[in-house]
Amino acid sequence: CLQYCLRLPKLMSSTMFSVLFRRRVAAAAPHLPKLNSETVTPNAANIPFCFSSFRRMSAAAAQVAETVPITYVYSDGEEVTVQAEVGKNLLDIAHDNDIELEGACGGELACATCHLIFDQDTYDSFPEKSEEEEDMLDLAYELTDTSRLGCQIKVTDAFAGIKLKVPNDGL
Repeated sequence: CLQYCLRLPKLMSSTMFSVLFRRRVAAAAPHLPKLNSETVTPNAANIPFCFSSFRRMSAAAAQVAETVPITYVYSDGEEVTVQAEVGKNLLDIAHDNDIELEGACGGELACATCHLIFDQDTYDSFPEKSEEEEDMLDLAYELTDTSRLGCQIKVTDAFAGIKLKVPNDGL
């Protein structure tokens, strides 16, 4: 909001901005004396109507997301353990942590480049695959009975400590 407020003078005439600024300040802080162009120039230090939005955004950002440790295992045996945010899918977790998992379609279930392999117990805990996911998996390298697409699997608390294999992509 503050960036938007600071850009307003560039987006509209200075007269229009001054009128809007005075109206916003008057509405947000009626206890303040009326402002006019001689008493104040709109800038970052005197835009009180932006601060309430800023506080709300800051409070939301301050909430720490719940995470669980999961380990991606490359085909060469290298293991990378990351903190996975509960509720995000495994493709996004991989991208957030620089794991080499392509996801060419951006998680739209239109490719198999986020193919992952799970142990049987972990695989059994997942919901059933959709027909579309099954069709995409037919295109995957190193397909196994416990293969799934990372874009379709959301992290839960039960994932704490799991290991999943990132198959060789055939290149």
